[in-house]
Amino acid sequence: MRSTSAATALAVLFSSVALSVAAAGSASAEPAVLTQPVGLVADGALQRVFVADQDNGRILATDYNGTLVDLNVGFGRPSDLALSDDGRTLYASLPTTHEIVALDATDLQVKTRYDLGAGTDPREIAFAGGRLWFSYRVTGDDGFHGNLGSIDPAATDAAAAVALGQLPDTVAPYYNAALLDADPSVPGVLTVADSGDSPGALNVLDVSGATPKLVAKSDGGQYFGDIDLVPGTSQVLWNGSRKLSYADGTFTEAGELTETGWSGDVSPSGLIAQAYDRHVSVYKPGATTPVRRFETGTSAGIGEVAWAPDSSRLFALAGTGSTFTLKAYTGPSLSVPSLTVDAPASATRAKQLTVKGRITANVPLPAGARLTVTRTDLDSTGAKALPAVTVKADGSYSFTDTPPAGGTVTYKVGYAGDAEHTPATASDKVAVSRAATSLSLNNNGKLNDYGADVKFTAHLGTTYKNRKVDIYADPYGPDKPKKLVKSGTVNSSGYLSVTLDMTRDTAVTAVFAGDSRYQPKTVKVDAYARVRISTAVARHYRTAKIGSTSYYWFHRNTDPLLTTTMTYYPGRRQRFDLQVYYGGRWYSADSEYFSLGTSGRSAVSLEAPGEAGIKARMRSVYVNGSSGDTVNSTTYGAWKYLYFSN
Repeated sequence: MRSTSAATALAVLFSSVALSVAAAGSASAEPAVLTQPVGLVADGALQRVFVADQDNGRILATDYNGTLVDLNVGFGRPSDLALSDDGRTLYASLPTTHEIVALDATDLQVKTRYDLGAGTDPREIAFAGGRLWFSYRVTGDDGFHGNLGSIDPAATDAAAAVALGQLPDTVAPYYNAALLDADPSVPGVLTVADSGDSPGALNVLDVSGATPKLVAKSDGGQYFGDIDLVPGTSQVLWNGSRKLSYADGTFTEAGELTETGWSGDVSPSGLIAQAYDRHVSVYKPGATTPVRRFETGTSAGIGEVAWAPDSSRLFALAGTGSTFTLKAYTGPSLSVPSLTVDAPASATRAKQLTVKGRITANVPLPAGARLTVTRTDLDSTGAKALPAVTVKADGSYSFTDTPPAGGTVTYKVGYAGDAEHTPATASDKVAVSRAATSLSLNNNGKLNDYGADVKFTAHLGTTYKNRKVDIYADPYGPDKPKKLVKSGTVNSSGYLSVTLDMTRDTAVTAVFAGDSRYQPKTVKVDAYARVRISTAVARHYRTAKIGSTSYYWFHRNTDPLLTTTMTYYPGRRQRFDLQVYYGGRWYSADSEYFSLGTSGRSAVSLEAPGEAGIKARMRSVYVNGSSGDTVNSTTYGAWKYLYFSN
């Protein structure tokens, strides 16, 4: 059952936009894109939803999840859809071709075409009293162009099945093509409302007989964007917000819904779906406040809404930008409880604590409602069920528990739902205390030769169940990431060791992940590694000692060649230190940095002094930071002693 005007409510509110029809929450559904969707109807017999694509002349069918299952094309610009009472025939009004077509609802194939004649443009359609009723507008110049027609599906001749001019004489001709609504649960009743730019009147007709008879009428001067019959009452819903009673043959106010609406739909059981902005509100029969509200979270608002005939689902066209998506909502009339859980922020392990909370709903829960309770902690492979708790009359509840494990403990409370409420769950976390343990790691600050094998040993103190320790090594420098180098259970004395090849300064970390009674623990040490340095001397003519020190001997005009080999690292430089001996002591003559080649070598030619009797010495140094990087510790090479003679 639906009645939103394709020519007014949808076109005026949303203009020409596209629709993506897909299963709500399902990424596997095949989408279908429409521009300016019209005529949303649901078929309970086939459990399908039909919608027309006005701009592209297509009619599409989806299942109850919104998944596209069928489509047919070539319908010009359809303006509305309607279903027969048995759900087997789908009708589409086609103004551009001045006809109405009947399609098989199972496969969307055309069964019959009803030609209305040139100048007769059908708009809205509705099935009531065993006939299809259609509003239409006739091209003319008399100032009144709207009227009502019908099609008898039982007629054997398509032309003879069509009857025009069916508005009773007591109803003034309409300026526009009227809005129509019918409902199988209100047999033989049809609403007819003028719409559009010129405000019109509302009429209720009895169409169960050979000709329509007026049941109720209103004066003109009102804007009708949407009209729905309300089953079980002599009422109509106007623009998704106001109820009007027609019991005495005229229209009187019968109540207004608390929420504002653009349009709506009323199910055969009397449930009201009200569309407005970016949400759909659902009202139970006779209620003025909604029992449930669906937020679509979209930017372009809500288009048409339609109920499944059994009220099990509600379908809505949710707009996002330039598209509409068909969404299917299950359990639409169920109240959604609000459930809270309030546990202490912290607690002591093995001591009793109290958890409390509240459950409320706009439809009261049944007396004695029970809530399930579970506890999840470090000792549980899954949630452990605790005794259920009964809700008090004011919706509050409380229970006590003694957590056996420390760490994060989660209490989850749930309501299973009932005939009037959806399920609800909520949870809260408690930081339960754990004892501290000791964890140590050796070799902090130790300076090692390059390439030395160094044994790092972690020692773990008292714990409950977990005796595992992880040891990580993080070499200095961005090119070598931190990695796990040992993971295992400590021995009976609490020790776990790993040996590392020290080629760089390295941060070594031992980690105990904790257990249900002892806190996690992490310790870190920094161990350091020198670089490897050697210097080769060339161009000397002999080596000999002066005193107890061995010297390289050079002629006074020969330039010594000093080649340093140092552990390579990109951008690394060696510092060349030169000292001269004079007056019984060594004096610094120069310190200069020289780049290493990719082989790790740096050759320096030292200019000869040109005179004899001079003693000099040199060394190569890696300086952390100043040598271009910080991945090793400062390392001094050995002095090389030089003597210049005649």
